[in-house]
Amino acid sequence: MPIQDHPLRYALTNELHTRPFPSLQAPCHAAFLAIKPPLDAAIRDRDADRAHVIDLLDRFGAQHPKPGDTHFFGQMGRHKLKWESHTEFSTYTIFTPGVADRPFDPTAFEVFPDDWLETAPGARLTSALIRIEQISDGRAEICDRFGEWFAPDSLSAAAILDGAAVMATDFRIDTGGHMRMAIFVQPEIGQRRIGRIVQRLTEIETYKAMSMLGLPRARQINARLAELEPQLSALVGEMTGGQRQPEETLRNLLAVSAELESLLAQSAFRFSATTAYEALVHQRVEVLREERFQHRQTFQEFMMRRYDPSMRTVKASEAQLDSMTRRAVRAANLLRTQVDVERSAQNQKLLESMDRRADLQLRLQRTVEGLSVVAISYYAVSLVSYMIAPGAEALAVSKALATALVTPVVVLAVWLMIRQLRKGMEH
Repeated sequence: MPIQDHPLRYALTNELHTRPFPSLQAPCHAAFLAIKPPLDAAIRDRDADRAHVIDLLDRFGAQHPKPGDTHFFGQMGRHKLKWESHTEFSTYTIFTPGVADRPFDPTAFEVFPDDWLETAPGARLTSALIRIEQISDGRAEICDRFGEWFAPDSLSAAAILDGAAVMATDFRIDTGGHMRMAIFVQPEIGQRRIGRIVQRLTEIETYKAMSMLGLPRARQINARLAELEPQLSALVGEMTGGQRQPEETLRNLLAVSAELESLLAQSAFRFSATTAYEALVHQRVEVLREERFQHRQTFQEFMMRRYDPSMRTVKASEAQLDSMTRRAVRAANLLRTQVDVERSAQNQKLLESMDRRADLQLRLQRTVEGLSVVAISYYAVSLVSYMIAPGAEALAVSKALATALVTPVVVLAVWLMIRQLRKGMEH
């Protein structure tokens, strides 16, 4: 076509299709793993993620993701691998046809080789074993399995997608170190729909784990804020009590304010990420359209009772930190204004004192000038008397009389000269 495409048109359009849902056929099972570096995960080396997944694919002789890709889904021997590299973590999901006689057998996770796990570019954030079966024995049989597979006090189960499937988990780590998740699907359900259910379930667990990372940080900040709160209140009280010099109070207040700003800067990314991940968790639960199954608590109810309080703790810590930071800034501004006013008053007094000193100095200068006229005139008269002595003798005038006659003239001339010099200096 003659029209020119925007340089990003195809890239942005293809971005909507870069993470397709897997196509699965029940019965099958999946081993899921999420890896995250403990520190600076957002700026990690993404090439290390790709190298790690390529190492796994090479063990099965599978094809590689394209250079620069952040996702991959393809065949890996008798398995299928779905790999995604996210902002802070990478996920690996390996799907295998069929299910083992022993539910959630830890050996199912051995599809990830031990030496490959040891070289992972990060630590395990979460892992899960997912069992997908067809509904064949009725709801009573499913409930019996729930009782065998999951802890009853935290079991969450729900019919989803208008009864197309039933999903369940207890959000606990079993003796093998993995979460247990079960999905029972109707025989007529499509393969891509099964893949979407599995994807949503793994996303709920991953985003839940990522959002919970904000809780330890919030608890640390709460402990420090509990120590800074009385200090800040005491410093604000000193502003009106006059117990200390304002400069000292201002220094202490600025120190508290600087620490609060530091805490805010260190936690801003984690708290904002927690908010984003929390929204994703609730969104993923919502799109499953849960219905109550055999009086069990739904995923939404579990999140409301067990998960949401942690998120409220994080939000409360963030709000308290922001509030204390703003309080400290306002108090510092007020105290700085008070210090400036006091300094202005001191400067005004200093200027008045300097004016008085200048006036005294001027008076002293004028007194000195008068004395200078006398001193200079004395020496000038002496010189002039020597100069006119010969002439006075020729005129028969005594030296004393001649000196007396020239003295007023000399004094007047000296006075005029000094006055002229002073005017020139003043201008």
